[in-house]
Amino acid sequence: MSSQTLNIKTPDGEFSAYVARPAAAKAPAIVVIQEIFGVNAVMRQVADDLAAQGYLAICPDLFWRIEPGIDITDQSEAEWAKAFELYTAFNVDQGIEDIAATITAIRKDAGCNGKVGAVGYCLGGLLSYLTAARTDIDAAVSYYGVGIDGKLDEAAKISAPMVLHVAEQDQFVPAAAQAAMAKVLVNGPRLELHTYASCDHAFARRGGEHYDAAAAKLANDRTAAFFKKTLG
Repeated sequence: MSSQTLNIKTPDGEFSAYVARPAAAKAPAIVVIQEIFGVNAVMRQVADDLAAQGYLAICPDLFWRIEPGIDITDQSEAEWAKAFELYTAFNVDQGIEDIAATITAIRKDAGCNGKVGAVGYCLGGLLSYLTAARTDIDAAVSYYGVGIDGKLDEAAKISAPMVLHVAEQDQFVPAAAQAAMAKVLVNGPRLELHTYASCDHAFARRGGEHYDAAAAKLANDRTAAFFKKTLG
């Protein structure tokens, strides 16, 4: 496995993306969609893990329009304040445009076999859901996406297979929101929704306050099986 930085051009400017390459010369690609802490060590590790599994992983800097190069943690109040400031300023629609540009760029990469999936966490969980609805992604996974209940009208546009991981005790996704999601995003041939009892938001974030090793392993194993089926 090797890593590098790739620059992606858009009509509005250029942004960077962290790329982790597998040993294989050609492989399916997966777009790793960041949390509110930027392209930090946690997101880079997700990309590295996917590369170790044989995927070409790319994590774009989606905060570049606000402040390029954000790389913070969830370990201090100051960093949380900065993260929520970025989250508030972030334009979701422009973010999806940047993800679409990332998909186009990585599909053209010599190391990509043409198939591209996406996996997103927190804010990225919402963006992964919208990526499935608005782009030509081949498969998508959402971990504890925040705000999906406000975008359920877009569910009908999802044609690619998708998995959603929902924390039942998510402090940012109340029970009413989860109920609305469950009603629309029913399990079937196209969509799978898995809930994790007693888990709070970011249960799969290693080193985080609410990290749950057992639930994270279950979710990650389901994600691995899903990508092997849809992209392998």
